[in-house]
Amino acid sequence: MIDTHCHVHFRAYKDDMDDVIKRTLDKGVRMITVGTQSTTSKNGIDVAEKYDGIYTTIGLHPNHTCEQQFIDDLEEIKTRCEHFDVEYYRKLAEHPKVVAIGECGLDYYRIPENLKRDEVIAAQKEELRKQLDLADELNLPVVIHCRDAHEDQHTMLKEYIDAGKLTRRGVVHCFSSTIDQARAYHAIGFLTSFTGIITFPPRKNEGPISPLQSVVRDCPLDMLMLETDAPYLTPEPHRGKRNEPWYVQFIAAKVAELKNISVEE
Repeated sequence: MIDTHCHVHFRAYKDDMDDVIKRTLDKGVRMITVGTQSTTSKNGIDVAEKYDGIYTTIGLHPNHTCEQQFIDDLEEIKTRCEHFDVEYYRKLAEHPKVVAIGECGLDYYRIPENLKRDEVIAAQKEELRKQLDLADELNLPVVIHCRDAHEDQHTMLKEYIDAGKLTRRGVVHCFSSTIDQARAYHAIGFLTSFTGIITFPPRKNEGPISPLQSVVRDCPLDMLMLETDAPYLTPEPHRGKRNEPWYVQFIAAKVAELKNISVEE
């Protein structure tokens, strides 16, 4: 299997990264470790260079386009205000282990209360356009991070595609929206990727399966990707612990269960 989106080079693994990587590769799982800013994009290349079976992406996450501080999966994250330096990333993209631009996109969920919302959104869109332009120039796919911004995100991607750009398309990672929104992305050629969230049991008022599990059931296999987003969003049965890329097998098993097919298929 391939864990198509993890962050195995992040500080959550600073004490045992090589052990986690070897454990994952020994289980037959390859991985794409994803950059989120200038430093993690460079570091991802350094880690991918060391191992067969690891590839990487380079990009600027929308949360890093302004300075903020928040708790994510019990980890405290501090961001610095960064701009997408096109020349810097273009140089990084020359490395053969770089397979996509991202993760990049729009995130209206995390907008600091001390900043003007419209200015933060405008900055996110400006930095995203730089990355979409570079992906188009280099003929690379894009890894999209989108939270509470799907309408604007879809509109922007469709604008590029209608202009004949982004021929490699890409993926909306950690998809957590609706069936209709997933179908809208599929209609413009973008895949949807699912994390350990799909293994979480439905809430009491949701019926036999959760809304997101319904999206998985509706999603065509050829428009679907699997990811862990490790170290975050650990699937059952390890929920509550640090995630590892080889846990992608539990996500695959849940997709198979929801679609009533074999894991092999």
